[in-house]
Amino acid sequence: MSTRHQRPGDVPFTHRTPRVVAARRLTRRSVRAETGRFLAEGAQAVREALRYGTVHELYVTEDAARRHPELVAEAPLVSLVNDRAAELLSETVTPQGIVAVCDTVTIDVAAALSNAPRLVAVLVDIADPGNAGTVLRVADAAGADAVIFAGRCVDVHNGKCVRASTGSLFHLPVAAEPDVDRVVEACGRIGLTTVAAHGYAEADLATADGLDKPTAWFFGNEAHGLGDDVLDACDSAVRVPLYGKAESLNLATAAAVCLYASAVRHHS
Repeated sequence: MSTRHQRPGDVPFTHRTPRVVAARRLTRRSVRAETGRFLAEGAQAVREALRYGTVHELYVTEDAARRHPELVAEAPLVSLVNDRAAELLSETVTPQGIVAVCDTVTIDVAAALSNAPRLVAVLVDIADPGNAGTVLRVADAAGADAVIFAGRCVDVHNGKCVRASTGSLFHLPVAAEPDVDRVVEACGRIGLTTVAAHGYAEADLATADGLDKPTAWFFGNEAHGLGDDVLDACDSAVRVPLYGKAESLNLATAAAVCLYASAVRHHS
């Protein structure tokens, strides 16, 4: 096994090694914003980061390095760490022992919408990082052209969000914009029909018109949904029909149903 260190010898870094200490600080949102870097944990996230993102350093235990020699070979800088250091770099109960320091992926809205998108997912005030990451994965699978985090959303670079996306955050443009009105206007400006996913809308996915057109779907906060201002600003509102006894769908499931409703029409 060949590793590239910034110090001689093969002694693994510990949790007290300055570079490990600095990397661990990237679990904090403020530090990620300040440095423009974040941690991608686990073999799948690291694999996609190496293929589609920018990786600066790979921290890996000896056991993980033996299990993933191809990732070690691709990384620009590899640092062995002991198990304790790997635990502290991880935000999971059972660390995989492999963590990459990457450049953050978010871009501005104009850049995310610059390639004539046909399907865009807009998350408004989403609070749960697991939901956010799952919607990223769903959007990627549905062939969406961009995902926009609007308003007061969780950070896409949050460790739980990164893990839930299973690498999809490296596959498609991801934007962050605190002003929701700017997002609505930007989508309309390039000809996207803006559709609000709303549980009390009159139209449902079975009867709604226009889903074959280029569409930006807006999904609201897990507890409160979309505010009236966003509902009024969007071109239309559509609900997912519930045929059974369930009161509602969670955010990620509703997003999957809505995005695929458009994707099927776009590819038929």
